[in-house]
Amino acid sequence: MEVSSSSDYRATQNVELVPDMIEDVKIEDVKEEGPSFYCDLCDAELVRKVAQAFLPGLATACVDNTAGGLFSSAGSVAADIRKEMVDDMTLRSENFVAETVVLEGGPEAEKSDHPFDIISDFVDDFASLKRNLFSRVSGWLLSEKREDRIDDFVQEMEVNGFWLLDKREAIAQTLVKNVDFKNAFHCDKKFNSPEELAEHVPVCGFRSMTCENEGCNARFSANQLARHDSICPFKIIPCEQKCLDGIMRREMDRHCITVCPMKLVNCPFYAVGCKSAVASCMIEKHRCEDLHSHLLYVLQGIHKEASVEDLKRRIGQLEKASTGNLADARDARSLTSRVKNLEAKLGPLEITPLKTVDEQTTDAIDEETTKTAGKDVEEKIKSLEVSAESKDSEEEARETTAKDSEAKLESVEASVNSKDCRDVEETAAKDSEAKLQSVEVSVKNEDSQEFSPTKQESETATELTPNDIEENPGHSEPSATNKSSEEASKTTNPILQAVEN
Repeated sequence: MEVSSSSDYRATQNVELVPDMIEDVKIEDVKEEGPSFYCDLCDAELVRKVAQAFLPGLATACVDNTAGGLFSSAGSVAADIRKEMVDDMTLRSENFVAETVVLEGGPEAEKSDHPFDIISDFVDDFASLKRNLFSRVSGWLLSEKREDRIDDFVQEMEVNGFWLLDKREAIAQTLVKNVDFKNAFHCDKKFNSPEELAEHVPVCGFRSMTCENEGCNARFSANQLARHDSICPFKIIPCEQKCLDGIMRREMDRHCITVCPMKLVNCPFYAVGCKSAVASCMIEKHRCEDLHSHLLYVLQGIHKEASVEDLKRRIGQLEKASTGNLADARDARSLTSRVKNLEAKLGPLEITPLKTVDEQTTDAIDEETTKTAGKDVEEKIKSLEVSAESKDSEEEARETTAKDSEAKLESVEASVNSKDCRDVEETAAKDSEAKLQSVEVSVKNEDSQEFSPTKQESETATELTPNDIEENPGHSEPSATNKSSEEASKTTNPILQAVEN
């Protein structure tokens, strides 16, 4: 707060007041503005992180400044260098926003805008300025020894309380407010009265809080409560393996591996062949439910030549002969001893002769051959069915095409017949007309020949007197031959009669 007030004071001193401007300012406006009260709360976690970076920076500056010195040590210059360091960081933080605006778009504009990164650069730059010539020359040769000296001096300052954490946090809070130009890590609200500020502080999102989980001393802002609660190592959470216990988050791995009742373990009969992974709290239930399979594993170890069917019959005999003590066996050793005792009472196991390897191979080959033959037969039947179906479909298609072709042929023949009838009728009509015309022409010629008189006849006809006509009446009437020729022509031309009809 002191640094910000002094900076405001210097800013007001640099402003030159013009008389004309003073006259324009109204007294009422000044009264309305009044004093402002700012909330100075910042992100508590960030402030602590920045404060913790001061000691290593100060130790580096002190060690490098006194490197090679015979009459000076890091502790002798620590107080002076601390004051210079605070002044340098404060000045740079006050001018940071202006420098950022001036250098906008330059190579330095690509640097991170997070307050911690900015202040860390201030610390590193100051430490590099305090390096003397000897430390610059021998730094790359004695780098490991230099780092050890810096760590030792940091521990010395912490033990002696040279720069307490509270004082460092106050400086860090001022630096954070100066460089946080996005107002993401501090509260930028202002109020007109102390009462309003006092009402705001208890509900401010940047108010400091301490974790309520037992054993956790973390401090953070109120707006970071949910994030811290999700990662707090001291928070009690349910077991990840679904047991009923509530475990501290940092102890969860050890609990799940060692004492959790839901931890998966191997079956107690793992040595004889049971490969089941069972929760440790379910071991008893597994032993009782899987007793039959455990007995089979034990008998297979005892009677290696017996078949599974023989061993299953033996298990039935053992269960009948036992009085329930087999289920009480807690491991493979105890179960094996109890099985052997019961077998001594039951007598030797009747073993069915096993087939030789050749017989088993032959049987397996026969089974495979039978299976393959059956598959081949089935495939052939399916192929025959498919071929028969395809043939039926082809025959149906052929019949359909034949029927279609016959129908088309019939339609074509009908059309051809109809055309032929028409042509025949037209031809007959034309022939009849031609014959009729020829007959008429011949008839006319004959008539003309029969009835045309010769010159002598004409002359005699002119010379005939009426008396001669009366004496020869045959000349006045047509001859019978003409009539008979007409009738003959009519009878000999039936086509003419048909046309006339």
